[in-house]
Parts: sequence; C-alpha cells; structure tokens
Amino acid sequence: MKNGRNKKNRSNKRATTATPLGRLGSGNVFADLGLPNPEEELVKAKLVSKIADVIGKRRMTQAQAGEIMGLPQPKVSELCNGRTETYSVERLCRLLTRIGVGISFVLKDQPDWSRGTVDVVEAPGP
Repeated sequence: MKNGRNKKNRSNKRATTATPLGRLGSGNVFADLGLPNPEEELVKAKLVSKIADVIGKRRMTQAQAGEIMGLPQPKVSELCNGRTETYSVERLCRLLTRIGVGISFVLKDQPDWSRGTVDVVEAPGP
C-alpha cells in the first residue's frame, strides 16, 4: 500500500506547480490528492454544491427537499455534506431537475483530437 501512495504523491507533484510561496493546485483538488476518477468527483462535487445552493436559496428544509427529490432527509444531509460515493453523475442530474434546475449538455469536439474534458458551468441568473 505504501508504494501505491508514493506513486500517487509523485503524480500529485506533477499536477501542481511549485512557486516561491508553495504549490499551486491543478484546479482539481481530487486530482491533486491523487484520488481515483478526479474529473468525475469534481463534477459530482459541483452538482451537489448546486443542490445545496438551491435548498438554501429556496429556504427549504432538508426534509422538504428530500420529499421533492424522493430521498429521505438523512440522504439529503449526506449529499449536502459532500457524501457522493453512492451517487452517479446521472442520478445527481435527476435530483437537480426535480428541484427545478434545468441541465444542458454541450458537446464540443477537440480540434487536435486530444482528450476532452467535462465541465460544469452555471448559467447566469435571470
């Protein structure tokens, strides 16, 4: 196990940039920590953050939000605390649509055929 951690730490150093004041992150904390599937974890974190924002803006209780989303209150609490391991990106999108958030996917070809990225971008408010 120790050898696996060392490999992850080495790759973390490549994902960050050294500066005189310390290291700058890559923009994805999950990648910087060497976690598996960092792009997916970042997308899930952004989706859950939006769920928590909507609950707060609409002044809903977690129980009320859970009723709308079809989840018991403890599961809403877990989500609002960042516990996403049992949720897929697809399921989080369904939960968002149930609480009134529209979702659009934009598919963009990479001109140089390089690997694409997945980004979550919030549209400007009304």
